[in-house]
Amino acid sequence: MKAYNLIKEIMKTLKNIRTILIMSFGFIVYSQQTPAPLQKEVLTITGATAHIGNGEIIQNSIITFENGKLVAVADATTSKIPLRGTIIDASEKHVYPGFIAPNTTLGLVEIDAVRPSRDLDELGQFIPNIRSLIAYNAESRVVESLRPNGVLIAQTTPRGGIISGTSSIVQLDAWNWEDAAIKVDDGIHLNWPESYVQGRWWLGESSAEKPNKKYQEELESITSFIVNSKTYGKSTPETINESYKAMQGLFRGEQKMFIHANGEKEMIDAVSILKNNGIDNLVLVGAYEAHKITDYLKQHHVPVLIQRVHTTPEGDDDDYDLPYKLAKLLVEEGVLVALQSSGQMSRMNTRNLPFYAGQVVGQGMDKEKALQLITENPAKILGIDNSYGTLEVGKSATLFISEGDALDMMSNQLIKAFIDGREISLETHQTELWKRYTNKYSNK
Repeated sequence: MKAYNLIKEIMKTLKNIRTILIMSFGFIVYSQQTPAPLQKEVLTITGATAHIGNGEIIQNSIITFENGKLVAVADATTSKIPLRGTIIDASEKHVYPGFIAPNTTLGLVEIDAVRPSRDLDELGQFIPNIRSLIAYNAESRVVESLRPNGVLIAQTTPRGGIISGTSSIVQLDAWNWEDAAIKVDDGIHLNWPESYVQGRWWLGESSAEKPNKKYQEELESITSFIVNSKTYGKSTPETINESYKAMQGLFRGEQKMFIHANGEKEMIDAVSILKNNGIDNLVLVGAYEAHKITDYLKQHHVPVLIQRVHTTPEGDDDDYDLPYKLAKLLVEEGVLVALQSSGQMSRMNTRNLPFYAGQVVGQGMDKEKALQLITENPAKILGIDNSYGTLEVGKSATLFISEGDALDMMSNQLIKAFIDGREISLETHQTELWKRYTNKYSNK
């Protein structure tokens, strides 16, 4: 009888826990926008100003795609290409390749205040075997909110530790992470230590920056892990070490190492140590002081994902507009650059990606070159430029039609968008609320 009552109490407790969980998550569970079906008919867009994504522009274009691939991209003024399939008249409108957002926690966090909805980091300092892709939530409301601004592809990236794990590249209209994946485990992310740190004011220390006494020790720890990983790959170990095993793609050149670093010294140390230990495929992320070492970056063929454009200077002696003009400074020196939305709220800021490019235009960069910072350049850096990033025959029909300039906050207004030729929904939770309350007040 006692056993029966005990079981009964346990079942009651479990039922209460289940009720609490359902109530806790009720506000974040919702109906996903149904992903679009495969393209079945040929589509042709005519009359639009086509921004190819590689610096070129066609004022009066004809763009045809079939089975998810671009089969014609030409100037309608001079081309004799016949119109095929369903015709979309885009006269006085603009066509762009889908924008690409690197280094984002998109799909890994839904609500910061709800711990079970945050899956962007794991315990441990050296965990390259942790895969962000399997935690990616294709049904995130944040994911669907990006599409109306033209952001159709993203690199979902882990955070935390020294080596955070692997990122993957996804398209933003899918049922699940398997359907979303474009490139699986494209790179491993390394958070480089800082050579200077701020004092801990809560311990009575000065808040001024001071040398990091543990910097050399932290470098030795990173170097040791890399050397051990390389040695592991050349041996036939009796016991599998998942962390060392996950590093082998770097040494074979199959993956890229994304180094999150901002200081001049940190970037040089990172590139030299990694290259000296057999990791050649490197990308700098953040790279706040990259303009000081452009010759070094070009010498070692290191591209840069610069920090968020809409931010303030980090140093007291920095130019007030350094974050705004950093991309222009690097491009003028011949460094391969792309924009990203790093920061604590990177997934939310990602929707502003086209306006970051617009900000760079405001600093004097040619508009089509600025467009490359969120199309062709990130595609090259992420290794997907054979299929995405530009409007070229043979590539994926991942593109959108905008009423106006997609880099301008006022005129960026999408009317149609396609991922791999599939016409996707541009409805979001926000547009639903907008329509709802527009009707509420218009009926009065």
